[in-house]
Amino acid sequence: MASLHESPPVFRRSDGTVRVASIPASHVYVRHLGAPGGHDPVVRLADVPPSDGETVPGGWWPPVMLDAAWVDANAADFDVFHVHFGFDAKTPAELEAICGALAAAGVPLVVTVHDLRNPHHDDDALHRAQLGTLLAHAAAVITLTPGAAEEISRRWDVAAQVLPHPHVLPRTRLGAPRRSHPGFVVGLHAKSLRANMDVLAVADALAGAVAGLPEARLQINLHDEVFDPGNHWYAPDVGEQLRGLARSHDQVELVEHPYFDDDELWDYLASLDVSVLPYRFGTHSGWLEACFDLGTTVVAPSCGFYAQQRPCLTYGHGDKGLDADALVEAVRVAYAMRPHWQACREDRLRERDMLAMEHARLYIRLLEA
Repeated sequence: MASLHESPPVFRRSDGTVRVASIPASHVYVRHLGAPGGHDPVVRLADVPPSDGETVPGGWWPPVMLDAAWVDANAADFDVFHVHFGFDAKTPAELEAICGALAAAGVPLVVTVHDLRNPHHDDDALHRAQLGTLLAHAAAVITLTPGAAEEISRRWDVAAQVLPHPHVLPRTRLGAPRRSHPGFVVGLHAKSLRANMDVLAVADALAGAVAGLPEARLQINLHDEVFDPGNHWYAPDVGEQLRGLARSHDQVELVEHPYFDDDELWDYLASLDVSVLPYRFGTHSGWLEACFDLGTTVVAPSCGFYAQQRPCLTYGHGDKGLDADALVEAVRVAYAMRPHWQACREDRLRERDMLAMEHARLYIRLLEA
């Protein structure tokens, strides 16, 4: 497979670069679209911090660049506008205005569809309308799996290029041998109880799954902000039920903690034998990709297209509810078989080189059209 510096494409811009406004640029997915060796013609603008310092819960800010007035004022500074995440707070009308500003400036819009359904919204209507607005104006569309591409075609009659998710861990940790630890640890990270999580039902099923398995235990992790009355994610009733579950089962523990930083998260995931995704709806998962980097087995729901991303075990979970028996069976298969699905460092870096090339080719094709 040719790398970017081995087979440089032809550019319209005199300096040989393509300047891309990525929404947002700081997300690990976007950062890992760059060529790992640095030989990349694509220059991604840095995120613009908000002037008032306002952020959403979790510390991330709504993208300043995702604004029609900002596009009007700064269109000369970028060649392509690429939307990944961050349009949650924008109305379809606001997105229409942004698309209009891009069209007036002659800047092509690229959209990567990560989520066909917003994992933070119970009601799908707004996200579907937002995504529909963006796709109606997109010069090119990318998604991560063939199943998602088929769904995009079915819903909006739009063809999407399928490109895999890049590695999530830093290059220095890719391919590291797993450290041995006592027992068999099944992890359920409830995070801050976002809308697509069916935490209580999944936790109850998992408690039954580990019961009686020698040296097996369930570790439930929960962000401590769910017990903070002043926090956006305050949900003490669910938190107390999880505490009760841990008290009533010898093989279940609840760990309450603030958000992990990246290193803490990688160490946590590496400490697990199995990580269970408790989603009742969703599309793709960066969490699954991190587990693949680390060699932690994932048990994923049947909703979405997780099984098309990377090797994993699956259980029934979606619009028809949780198949608790299938979840128990998946955990017990993992316990008995101990599958080892871990990314190879060299493969991940070759994949990233390919992703950088494919994005550069796409941007150049749009600019030369």
